[in-house]
Amino acid sequence: MNQPQQPGPDQLAFQQYRTLLFSVAYRILGSAADAEDTVQDAWLKWSSADRSQVADPKAYLTRIISNLAMERLRSTRHQRETYVGPWLPEPILTGPDTADGVATADSVSTALLVVLETLSPLERAVFVLKEVFAFSHAEIAQAVERSEPAVRQAAHRAREHVQARRPRFTADPARQRDVTERFLAAATGGDINTLMELLSPDVTVWTDGGGKVRQALKPVVGLETVARWFAALGTVSYQGVEPGQMRAELTWINGGPGVVFRGPDRVVATLTFDFDPEGRIRTIHNVANPDKLHAVADGTRHELR
Repeated sequence: MNQPQQPGPDQLAFQQYRTLLFSVAYRILGSAADAEDTVQDAWLKWSSADRSQVADPKAYLTRIISNLAMERLRSTRHQRETYVGPWLPEPILTGPDTADGVATADSVSTALLVVLETLSPLERAVFVLKEVFAFSHAEIAQAVERSEPAVRQAAHRAREHVQARRPRFTADPARQRDVTERFLAAATGGDINTLMELLSPDVTVWTDGGGKVRQALKPVVGLETVARWFAALGTVSYQGVEPGQMRAELTWINGGPGVVFRGPDRVVATLTFDFDPEGRIRTIHNVANPDKLHAVADGTRHELR
């Protein structure tokens, strides 16, 4: 009987850093499918490289994944610019332990990924490596193949840009989960008064149908409008699925509590939430483009670094 083949040292080294590589690629690309493809491309480069010259596998693999992700981001920019309606990141299922690490959860939140979308590919890669993974400017310069002064400048620009668009505060994960549970109960029960309590006065809903399904092409803004919109949830059919056939479940998406809507035969949409300093829902991101729901439909929970 043939013995199962043991993975070689090169495979073991790659597997050791696979979670890191996906975590870097997903934050740079905002797409689970593109991140998985980029990790696969990184494996091909790694397996064909002369590894006798590689002193530090982690640094070497980070360089490969960063450059492949930036390259892929540049090539997808045109598609995103001509996208029908708002472009939102592809949601991924995460574990509750991701939410426990507040910094990790925040760095993979839909709200932050939307802001990162406005950076250049270089700024985005530098921001991810510096702010999320705490690489030094010198290490990042090697990874993105730029000079250290250029990296410092890109890091400064990116940080200022992100801080201006998303002021940081520490959100309590337990409070977030409680508000999300109450929101879901109020929406499915048509309880507009509770919705008005849970939503921020300037709440905004962004919906991504990608032209594949009918969705609002502009953000829905304002407390009363959004509350009425969600209070009608349990009374109207959505994408051809009758209210009685729709299941809404609370789960962990992108490091925080989110909602998955399922019809009899498919995942229909996801909701993720961003909260204001008082713990009310400030932004709702609704992804309904079926092309972006594969990672959720597969049921794969992503470990993230």
